[in-house]
Amino acid sequence: MSAENKEAPSATDYILHHLTFGKIHLGKTSEETQVPEGAKAEHKGNFHLDTFSVAMVLGLLFVGLFAMVARKATPGVPGKLQNFVELIVEMVDKQVKETFHGKSKVIGPLSLTIFCWVFLMNAMDFLPVDLLPTIAQWIGYTFFGADPHHVYLRVVPTADVNQTFAMSLTVVLFIIGFSIKAKGLGGWIKELFTAPFHAESTGMKIALLIPNFLMQMVELIAKPISLSLRLFGNMYAGELIFILIALLPWWINWTLGAPWAIFHILVVTLQAFVFMMLTIVYLSLAVEDH
Repeated sequence: MSAENKEAPSATDYILHHLTFGKIHLGKTSEETQVPEGAKAEHKGNFHLDTFSVAMVLGLLFVGLFAMVARKATPGVPGKLQNFVELIVEMVDKQVKETFHGKSKVIGPLSLTIFCWVFLMNAMDFLPVDLLPTIAQWIGYTFFGADPHHVYLRVVPTADVNQTFAMSLTVVLFIIGFSIKAKGLGGWIKELFTAPFHAESTGMKIALLIPNFLMQMVELIAKPISLSLRLFGNMYAGELIFILIALLPWWINWTLGAPWAIFHILVVTLQAFVFMMLTIVYLSLAVEDH
């Protein structure tokens, strides 16, 4: 969708508007009432309402759709929707069986949820960049009297590093939980100080306690960072390219937009698959002994 209109903003303003989150300010500084006129007040934090709401709606859509198909599943010839859902479930189940070397009733549903939820959040990039923000501006102006220029909506939750990092931190909690369940609390703590470097003598074991612990912490911290930044970087770049294409004249917009959207289908699917597979691999490593 082209951004051109009679009172079109500059390209910089247009890009900045589309890259600004719809926020709710959390807390205000005690000096906010003394802020000079025209200056921006500082806040203790921001809650990205658009990221949370879009992600929640898509999560409920996934759960509702799969639950409906599961309730209406028939043993005979399946319908198209049931066939599609079964295809996804079988694909995820195959990857879990080939990659996860432990036994868990959680890993299958978790992997399915990650793949479908991340895919749906990524797929919001396929909507015209002005569609939902324009609707949000109309709603804000019509029902709340808000200035349309100050109504913001970003529709790709995975282009928000807060969302991707929150998901990766959840994976880390699962890693710790799986490790403790497989090895016991004492076994997990022991592994933190005895792997990856091993020694035979008691003196060397004591000397390697700190290096082992530091290496374990580096490994544990690297996992959420790699998971979150990989997904965020790819989706943020894709979102920005769609915004830049929308700034072009309509005939160039369609010429470049369609091929990029087709290519982006691969990116959207691949990033969801990679996030799922890395989660399975990390959880598989968590239940194994060094």
